[in-house]
Amino acid sequence: MSTDTVDLVDYDEAVRRYDPVLGIEVHVELGTASKMFDGAPQTFGAAPNTAVTPVSLGLPGALPVVNGTAVEYAVRIGLALNCTIAETCRFARKNYFYPDVPKNFQTSQYDEPIAHDGYLDVELADGTVFRVEIERAHMEEDAGKNTHVGGATGRIHGAEYSLVDYNRAGIPLVEIVTRPIEGAGERAPEVARAYVNTLRDIFRTLGVSEARMERGNVRADVNVSLRPTPDSPLGTRTETKNVNSFRSVERAVRYEISRQAGVLDVGGTVIQETRHWHEDSGSTSPGRVKSDAEDYRYFPEPDLVPLAPPREWVEEIRASLPELPAVRRRRLQGDWGFTDAEMRDLVNAGAGDLVEATVAAGAAPAAARKWWMGELSRTAKSEGVGLEELAVTPEQVAELTRLVDSGRINDKLARQALEGVLAGEGSPEEVVVARGLEVVSDDGALEAAVDEALAANPDVVEKIRGGKVQAAGAIVGAVMKATRGQADAARVREILMARIG
Repeated sequence: MSTDTVDLVDYDEAVRRYDPVLGIEVHVELGTASKMFDGAPQTFGAAPNTAVTPVSLGLPGALPVVNGTAVEYAVRIGLALNCTIAETCRFARKNYFYPDVPKNFQTSQYDEPIAHDGYLDVELADGTVFRVEIERAHMEEDAGKNTHVGGATGRIHGAEYSLVDYNRAGIPLVEIVTRPIEGAGERAPEVARAYVNTLRDIFRTLGVSEARMERGNVRADVNVSLRPTPDSPLGTRTETKNVNSFRSVERAVRYEISRQAGVLDVGGTVIQETRHWHEDSGSTSPGRVKSDAEDYRYFPEPDLVPLAPPREWVEEIRASLPELPAVRRRRLQGDWGFTDAEMRDLVNAGAGDLVEATVAAGAAPAAARKWWMGELSRTAKSEGVGLEELAVTPEQVAELTRLVDSGRINDKLARQALEGVLAGEGSPEEVVVARGLEVVSDDGALEAAVDEALAANPDVVEKIRGGKVQAAGAIVGAVMKATRGQADAARVREILMARIG
């Protein structure tokens, strides 16, 4: 029976009857100038097979040398994840044949990783904190990249031929492996997404990687298994490989839970295998039967001596760590006076850094939050892009708030100015001047506009004189319309009441 022809079980029903357990392996490419074991440069987008050396290509007689900066970055990651940094560790050869691994083995770490036994507290959308236990964080090298030409899927099956680019071969990686993530229940997909998202933020804060998932700087292998109850033994897991977006991590977990529930419901057996994620269909498909550690015939790398990070050096790195994202968010929330819900909304929208930069450029926190979470958030959503992709900078948003605070424009005019900035018409100041958006505060012009509105609305004038002061809003509205929203509404009301009185 093919497990991929089994009907999916509704997700809510699946998590009602089965207990999901996760395991996540995250690979992060380190942002060093050169590769893990040779001097070939790290370059993104270079012509194929130009950023290579004999070591990158695994040529006979080429000997590796460890990149010291990569070791420092690995220690930084380990410390940020509350890991113990090993007093000694060593590299091993992970033996397998694949065309993008020219040596027929990957230099990695096996039984002696550089960092182990840590944890990461992950905050979910509603403020719930979920602790993920870290088993290990180890160093290794990346493989090259295969391009399969021809066929409909871009995969090797059905392709006419394949090309191999070794530019990526040897780029330093740190792989972070969790212990089984239990107790997440129906929130398992959300926990997986939040965990990878939190790691990405940490990598960027530490300065160890650009951590751009769309470039493959961060990739997640997502393990999922089901068991009847939380007290039952762990079920057979599948490993969905190389998932490279937060949304896809969440969707892959949901799909595998529904698929595996369908397999188990009809008496089938979940196969321990790797699986491919398909973004277009939101589904996974079989890869290969999953190998266990013994299948890789690990043995110590004979060409590299063991590493022994000096304790004083490790402590120097610990003392130099920047403020980590969770701590920073708590500090900023206190500084800005935001409620828990306001801060969570900000973080969930990916606006935290943008608001911080806008405040640093001179805006009040409440005003910065208002523009990024209001007008700009709606624009980003309608255009299907992230906030950071909009054609406006935090400095420009801060400039916009200054124009409002000074009284030169009001909120309505500010929205028009922002529209011009997004359209590439210049800075807020330049757009305000070019479009003639400044508030009309000249009493002569306002008095003329009020007189015209009063003459056109004698019935409203009588209502106001009869004590219905709220009717003044109609006159104010008429003046605002006549001045294209550029009148100072407060001053218009003052002139109006003086005229009638």
